[in-house]
Amino acid sequence: MNDFEPIYSSEVTEYQLVQFQELITKLFQCCQERVQLQCERFQLPDAELRCLSLFGEERYLTAKGIAIKMNVVKSRVSKIIEGLIRKDLIQRIKDPEDSRVSLLSLTPAGQHKLSEINTFLKGLHRQVLSLMEPDQRQAMLTNLDILKASLEAVKESMETATP
Repeated sequence: MNDFEPIYSSEVTEYQLVQFQELITKLFQCCQERVQLQCERFQLPDAELRCLSLFGEERYLTAKGIAIKMNVVKSRVSKIIEGLIRKDLIQRIKDPEDSRVSLLSLTPAGQHKLSEINTFLKGLHRQVLSLMEPDQRQAMLTNLDILKASLEAVKESMETATP
């Protein structure tokens, strides 16, 4: 038996389980392929692209903050940051409150690149949604929200479960 107790009492059939696993695998693969194409289009490695996208939410970031958000070690973030600085997409700024701390921010070229990436993604997502009937679109969004909540609940129970 597993460590997670179902909230609903109806049994998950073997067919549903296999279908769910296959769909998740295919969706994940599709997303990975999209990321690869996006990296090629914008001529950025995946890690640099993901790092750059973090600045959409923040004006300034620290290397430590990036490491936490990307779930990678600080030494890896240092390499990502150096790549983005070499490409003139981000810059280091001394923190006015603590000169020992370097803040990172987008350069004008970085702001432009991030805007291009976001415009591309918005267009891509619009294309996907436009292939569905409006009622299908709403049902899919509702079901994705339910899926997200379920995934988060299982993740939370995994984090709190004792080995």
